[in-house]
Amino acid sequence: MPYDSRQALPDAVKHVLPAHAQDIYKEAFNSAWEQYKNSDDRRGDASREEVAHKVAWAAVKHQYHKGDDDKWHKTR
Repeated sequence: MPYDSRQALPDAVKHVLPAHAQDIYKEAFNSAWEQYKNSDDRRGDASREEVAHKVAWAAVKHQYHKGDDDKWHKTR
């Protein structure tokens, strides 16, 4: 289930990440959704959706970090 827009993202993403990080999440999720459509391409028994969410969060964490204030900030 690729996401068409930021508004379609899960609440756990929309309500915690800044707009740019949401864009990163959406693009990474959609890319992983396509890349890991075959179960042979995934490790273990993780579903296609689980893998796509993990990839998306990893992409966000590459450019953002969670601060002491519990908000996500762009990494310098």
